[in-house]
Amino acid sequence: MPKRILFVFTSADKTLLGAPTGWYLPEAAHPYYVLAAKYDIDFAAPAGPNPPVDAGSVAAFQADVPKFLEDPAVKAKLASAKKLSDVKVADYDAVFYPGGHGPVLDLATDLVNVKLASDFFRAGKVTAAVCHGPAALVGATDANGDSIFKGRRATAFSDAEEEAVNKVKDVPFLVEARIKELGGTYEKAAELWGATVVVDGVLITGQNPASAHPIGEAIDKALSA
Repeated sequence: MPKRILFVFTSADKTLLGAPTGWYLPEAAHPYYVLAAKYDIDFAAPAGPNPPVDAGSVAAFQADVPKFLEDPAVKAKLASAKKLSDVKVADYDAVFYPGGHGPVLDLATDLVNVKLASDFFRAGKVTAAVCHGPAALVGATDANGDSIFKGRRATAFSDAEEEAVNKVKDVPFLVEARIKELGGTYEKAAELWGATVVVDGVLITGQNPASAHPIGEAIDKALSA
């Protein structure tokens, strides 16, 4: 039996300022194609089917549109995405959160997701996220009740990158700043938009869209170990 991975998407489609948002296309597509040949992958989101894709990411990453959004298997998974409340952690070996600004707006404070992420981590299962995806983990706690970031190394979309895309006021918090507040050791690439993946035990995080393919490889390596 192949191991199973749960991809958790945001259901948020608007930022605090009302701009369209959602999940970021390459941050789902690139890890998916690294992993899909070897693992069974299910999709889930707080509201279930058809989680909203960020229109800006579709425009910026046109090559991923036919490959991912028009892939019959992917279309079926998106259309039948489970509600988070219907997910059983025991059914999966890993959880992965793609980014987009959406996770900062819903998954960060969604109590069902907070418990889900905590349960994956406490079970010693790979708990991974890229770009704004780590926002989905800011409420998650370890067996001691401490943040899963406390005393651990991690990365996420940097505050400088958020300023560069002029989205600071679109989100309730900046992910880099929050990881540091929670006691995490935040790491990032030397330059904006550089690829960085940080592995600390089962916690695997990637910085930005450029980190989407490498985080897929890191998840594969962890599940193959």
